Amino acid sequence: MPKDSASDWRKDWRLSTFNGALLACYFIPAWTIAAMKIWISPVHGMYDRANIAPGMFISDHLSFSALQTVRLTWMLALGKVVVAAFFLLFLVMIVRESVRRQGSCDEALGFALLFGSLISMASLLAASQVGEFEAVRLHASETLALIGAGILLLIDMPERVATPVTSSTHMPHGWGRYFSPNS
Repeated sequence: MPKDSASDWRKDWRLSTFNGALLACYFIPAWTIAAMKIWISPVHGMYDRANIAPGMFISDHLSFSALQTVRLTWMLALGKVVVAAFFLLFLVMIVRESVRRQGSCDEALGFALLFGSLISMASLLAASQVGEFEAVRLHASETLALIGAGILLLIDMPERVATPVTSSTHMPHGWGRYFSPNS
């Protein structure tokens, strides 16, 4: 094993990439199973621990009919599957070293974190309104993990290789008045 092999993995595995992979390992199975429970049996899946707060808030506080409640819980399940799909896309993209080094997988992770934190925050607010304290703990921990990973993703940018600027680039005559930075 070469002497520099220990330092090589630290250069292309950023902390936000590793954190995103750990979050993906949690959210893909947890949210896919919760969504599948809704798809198999919408009313029974709505009263699962992961979905009970939005389900109770929709049925109690919004006074929707049973069909409208089922439709909204299907939308919740679709949102959870979309987040899990973007986490899965992120995991597939980090397999390639060149993609991981350039940070090209950050878009998939960023979308999963943003959309997932919106769903989890809405579920947290619904759980606090209906008084489900176990659901409050679950959604609060999910929201904090997602927001923390989002902050880490914003701070931990990939290293960009600086390319030297050559002075031979010349703008055609007359372009300065249309594309001037001072206009």
